[in-house]
Amino acid sequence: MNDKVIVVAGAAGPAGRATVRRLAGTGARVIAADVRAVAWDLPGVEPAVVDLLDAEGTRAFARRVVGEHGGVDGLVHLVGGWRGGKTFADTDLADWAFLHDLLIRTLQHSTLAFCRDLARSPHGRAVIVSQPAARRPTQGNAAYAAAKAAAEAWMLAMADSLTGTDAASTILVVKALLTDEMRERSPDKAFTGFTHVDELADVIAGLWDRPAAELNGKRLDLTVA
Repeated sequence: MNDKVIVVAGAAGPAGRATVRRLAGTGARVIAADVRAVAWDLPGVEPAVVDLLDAEGTRAFARRVVGEHGGVDGLVHLVGGWRGGKTFADTDLADWAFLHDLLIRTLQHSTLAFCRDLARSPHGRAVIVSQPAARRPTQGNAAYAAAKAAAEAWMLAMADSLTGTDAASTILVVKALLTDEMRERSPDKAFTGFTHVDELADVIAGLWDRPAAELNGKRLDLTVA
């Protein structure tokens, strides 16, 4: 991983922080991007403030990363969030608008900005984190599941564009993410099927150790022990 240039979008969240730490620990040059400024005291980590809902701003960010580092080897898209309810009939389409921007539009802008440079890399990787609801939606999860399904379809289309290259577009599936703080708040809860953010970070870092052909267009289910 030495000197690989990896952009982590959504770096300020729990999964983002764990992933930035893990990648930096491998010797990668990590661009820790978020919509708000975050201070990092880690070697090899470069903070960046970018609004991924701004298409031109995202393209300018990508040009700056490639210009300053000579290329890019990874885009880890960890911008996430959830909204939902109890019944299908009570679905609030304002939730859909929110999730569309958060889970789909940010992904579209970032992948379109970096896709050509990732395809040129001898080890380019793009990855998102999805959820079983994308294929098995429940009524109260309609908006969230639809957004996750759309994000997966987008990544599979990107995977098709990477066919024949050494790059890969991959989907990781988790039931839910777990942090040490969650365990501390609920020490008696089992958190069955949850994926700890440190485990997720390990899986993400390991993507650069595997051939692109094993990863491109694949949906890797982390809920399976």
